Amino acid sequence: MPAPPLQDIRANAAPEPPAAPAAGRLHRPAGVAALCAALAVLLSVSVLLAISLGPAPVPPADTARLLWAALTGGRVGPADITTYQIIWEIRTPRVLLAALVGAGLSAVGVAVQAMVRNALADPFVLGVSSGASVGAVGVTVTGGLAGLGLHAVSAGAFAGALFASFLVYAASSRGGALSPLRLVLTGVCVSFGLQAVMSVIIYLAPSGEATSTVLYWTMGSFGAASWAALPVVAAAVLLGIAVLRRRSRSLDVLALGDETAISLGVSPDRHRRFLLLLASLLTGVMVAVSGAIGFVGLVMPHLVRLVTGAGHARVLALAPLAGAVFMVWADLIARTLAAPRELPLGVITALVGVPVFITLMRRRSYLFGGR
Repeated sequence: MPAPPLQDIRANAAPEPPAAPAAGRLHRPAGVAALCAALAVLLSVSVLLAISLGPAPVPPADTARLLWAALTGGRVGPADITTYQIIWEIRTPRVLLAALVGAGLSAVGVAVQAMVRNALADPFVLGVSSGASVGAVGVTVTGGLAGLGLHAVSAGAFAGALFASFLVYAASSRGGALSPLRLVLTGVCVSFGLQAVMSVIIYLAPSGEATSTVLYWTMGSFGAASWAALPVVAAAVLLGIAVLRRRSRSLDVLALGDETAISLGVSPDRHRRFLLLLASLLTGVMVAVSGAIGFVGLVMPHLVRLVTGAGHARVLALAPLAGAVFMVWADLIARTLAAPRELPLGVITALVGVPVFITLMRRRSYLFGGR
């Protein structure tokens, strides 16, 4: 008997949780498009306010004027030079980087949860953050990649993230097959092993500089944001989100289980290998510029599924925007709450993410948005 067409997947999927009448309209394309537009407007306003606010606040109207001058090559008066430098050279790249990383982590979180069929999975479940931390600390202690200058630590972190992903793939693959359970368990083991390696490097380090570096990579910060880092991150995140959107039906199939996927003519192992590579590359790029920021890739997909249901086309349309808004405000809180000192970003995301996730779990048991 021929396999049913891919477009009939939703007919075989587990029923989605009942939604209120108002939320039910979001299952239609018009409802999703309207919410996307609302989130895009909210993101624009959030970016403007985040650039305006800080230890030296600037009125939003003046911020918009200076940003317009920077974008159009307009003239900036002598009295505004210092404010212009704060707005354009320091805050704008930082806020844009926060939005990109928030969007990327949310999208990768959606993909990883479908790939391993585990609602508790996030972009760092594959040991990527531990690998990046080892790479960053190793470069700092040994002085390696010195020719890259300010980008040496980021390059080391990216290389470490890819190395961790390779270890996970090599250890969990059996005859070319990738079991979701083996992926998760191998990722956890590799993560613990790399953390031990990182501890040894710090213990043997001749100075305390490595300790500061590991705190940065394990708790996250956008303090090192610059215009030079934005193009690579923007290209990687936007391209990754576009690729995941095109594969949203494959993610729907993977979430149903390997047997169902095979019966529908989809190779789960092939798709899982591709998603592992894509998730590792995207996470490595983001961790290299921001450190390991937890709970964003875990909580945002669940919040979006609560509104839209479990269809990955809808979730991937909204989760990046929601993650970008959340990260912009989390970074603003991190740099203003205890000013002039800056709180680790991971502290803010954990303080928000833990109660939100517990609340969601108490409302209903999650399995990719199901009951």
